[in-house]
Amino acid sequence: MIDSSAGTDPAQIRGWLRQRLAEPAPGRIQLVTGPRQVGKTTLLLELAAQDPEAALYAAADAPEAGLPGYWDRLWASAEAKAASRQTLVLLDEIHLLPDWAASLKAYWDRFRRRRLPIHIVATGSSALRVTQGSRESLAGRFERIVFAHWSASALAKTFEMSVADAARHSVLFGTYPGAWTLRDDRARWRAYIRDAIIEPAIGRDVLALGQVRRPALLRQVFAVAAGSPAHIVSLQKLQGRLADRGALETVAHYLGLLQEAYLVAGVEKFSKGAVRRRAAPPKLVTLNNALLSAMHPDGPPDVAGQADRLGAWIENACLASAINQGQRVTYWREEPLEVDAVIEGSWGSWAVEVKSGRFESRDLGGLMEFSRRHPAFRPLVITRPGDEATALRFGLDAISWIDFLGAGPSSTRAGPP
Repeated sequence: MIDSSAGTDPAQIRGWLRQRLAEPAPGRIQLVTGPRQVGKTTLLLELAAQDPEAALYAAADAPEAGLPGYWDRLWASAEAKAASRQTLVLLDEIHLLPDWAASLKAYWDRFRRRRLPIHIVATGSSALRVTQGSRESLAGRFERIVFAHWSASALAKTFEMSVADAARHSVLFGTYPGAWTLRDDRARWRAYIRDAIIEPAIGRDVLALGQVRRPALLRQVFAVAAGSPAHIVSLQKLQGRLADRGALETVAHYLGLLQEAYLVAGVEKFSKGAVRRRAAPPKLVTLNNALLSAMHPDGPPDVAGQADRLGAWIENACLASAINQGQRVTYWREEPLEVDAVIEGSWGSWAVEVKSGRFESRDLGGLMEFSRRHPAFRPLVITRPGDEATALRFGLDAISWIDFLGAGPSSTRAGPP
């Protein structure tokens, strides 16, 4: 069984794990996947520190992990501990081990047969490798938790700042917790994002899948996608911007791999029961705005002097926040009308237009037309702080982008019925 629980708050993830680890052991294997540098290792170390006598921690990327017999000794130690008490085995970056899923299945089945009280929690930064391996070998034996990119509210709680400041920071510098202490040194911050996140994700996690024959092209696809935040870009246009052109199928495949690596999502066009005759171009959403700042030659946009670029980054941050928190996000466009995002999930059903500057009723024609055709979706305008009244005057729900990044649509101000 696969549990597709997704969260952006470390406290929420810890709560889910504690609840599941309180169940009789051996329970299902808990697979925690997510981007690099969001706190998966910290989470395992916290679990180990709660009861050091009962926990065993091992990292698959540690030097000792490659020594002969290392993993056999680890499992033997777990069985010895389990003879007298409930035991917790914590496996970090499990996908880096050869045949990890088959090996894990064999040990878990052994524990079940012998009724040994052993819980297993494993993490992985490559969703594709973890998901493929678990489906092939661990069917019925695991639950998956996605530890996604942090939200602005999680950043605010952890670093004791206001939600408004955290929201602004998430637009300009993203939400990687490890980068927080480097925020005042732009050069070090940029190097950290590139060296600790982008390069390992592309150069190690994605390339290790064995499905990338042209690594240089993969990097170019990422660079173009990160340079087009919240833009609808056809594969043909994306292909035309590459120095090393590849087939459209290859470009589409590489976009999919970048999404599995938690870097970029290709948001699809909204469709309600209709079969499209041809694939619509994707809307490119970079899943953490830190990647935008690290890749752009000028860094983050100037708040006072680059309104257009800032607006694109605000829209990207809002859509990424919804995706990271497990919502299904699409977009709608029928020339000349367009809706920035159609959101479905635990937040409800919303048609969303993001307006980071002044706007009039004519600027909301797409939102109004979509809502007329699809009344199940509540129309919502995400505005700059202080402009909510404009949308309310037009009879639409409204929320500032700061409040949206802080709590989703929960604090929306409703327009008249």
